[in-house]
Amino acid sequence: EPGALNDGLSLFGWVLVLLIYSYVASVLPVWILLQPRDFINSLQLLSALALVVVGLAVAALVGGAPVSAGTGRVSLEIVAPAFRWAPEGAPWIFPFLFITIACGAVSGFHCLVSSGTSSKQIKSEMDAQFVGYGSMLTEGFLATLVILACVAGIGLGAASIDGGIFVGDAAYEARYASWSTAQGLGAKIGAFIEGSANFLRAMGLPASFAIALMSVFVASFAATTLDTACRLQRYVIQEVASTFSPKSYEQEVEASQRGGWNPVGWLTGKHGATIFAILTAGFIAAIPLPGSPWGWDSAGKGGLILWPLFGATNQLLGGLAFLVITFWMWRRNLPVFFVAIPTVLMLLLPGIAMGIELFKPNGWLALQQWHLVFIGLATMALEIWMIAEALIAWPKAKGVLEPGLPSLPGTAVLEPQSEGGRSC
Repeated sequence: EPGALNDGLSLFGWVLVLLIYSYVASVLPVWILLQPRDFINSLQLLSALALVVVGLAVAALVGGAPVSAGTGRVSLEIVAPAFRWAPEGAPWIFPFLFITIACGAVSGFHCLVSSGTSSKQIKSEMDAQFVGYGSMLTEGFLATLVILACVAGIGLGAASIDGGIFVGDAAYEARYASWSTAQGLGAKIGAFIEGSANFLRAMGLPASFAIALMSVFVASFAATTLDTACRLQRYVIQEVASTFSPKSYEQEVEASQRGGWNPVGWLTGKHGATIFAILTAGFIAAIPLPGSPWGWDSAGKGGLILWPLFGATNQLLGGLAFLVITFWMWRRNLPVFFVAIPTVLMLLLPGIAMGIELFKPNGWLALQQWHLVFIGLATMALEIWMIAEALIAWPKAKGVLEPGLPSLPGTAVLEPQSEGGRSC
């Protein structure tokens, strides 16, 4: 019967299915599953972009679809106010603007993907600019369409709680009446889906079909991060675990002869590291929302608890990526001022914003949201550590290239080149 599987599995049941998929996809070679899936998803992304752009053009020329029988087409206009000086419950625009606008401007997660998986798949370094820079331009274009959907597309028709339809300024106020009404992942995604679906409705597509289509596109975008993030986490776990492992075969033999046991040795393998990543993700997903009891029915929404950390941690990763780029150029005696300035900004502003969220009167610490407090403090401590390491290394790094990578077993030993260094 259609829908029987969906009805039979609870939310956490689907979480487990996705975690199992993530395990399988992240341990397989990239060309078996990750590349074909990414290729299919890229076609979905381009299709979604094309549909939204065409719908936006149609809505701009002839207006949006009538919201009810007997009414005319709705004029497309920006319904969001240009300035809103004191929105209810909103934090300061500075520095919170820098952790609100994320992937369309600067994204640390994209930096992890580019070094962790993309760099291993391009044919040559000559393709890096087209793939890396071109993809981020596309990301920025998508972000622009998202903004248009949320500030103009919403005005073509937004559903109210009681089933009515608002248009124009009233539609915007229904979604963004206060900071609290626009809070949470669901509210933000819902605003984009509704606004972009209105563009599709302008082309004559039925409302239910347009909303379903955009929902599928959004879900497919999110799905691309699932196995990729699991693979990247496996890389990180393996690298951290390898720091506690013998650095050479001779050291490994000596350790085994002494009868020593390395408790994290199993994390250096891809299966052990991936299992650890899956188990930790499953535990976080199983955490119930505040006020809900532990149980199968309430599990599966733990990720929403950590959502407030996403913006700041993502932008801090972007700042650390800027730091790596700055050092790469500094070592090669290249001008760095145009990279160093955004590096400082992207390290300070997200850190300040996270500190405010931690210690303000109604912040995470005051509300005893210990998971946010622990991860936030750990993130800030690691950021300070990295900045301290950078300040210590800065005077000694100018003009000094990184050591070359060791050769793989069975390959010829190559001399380090001037463009050498680790790619990931």
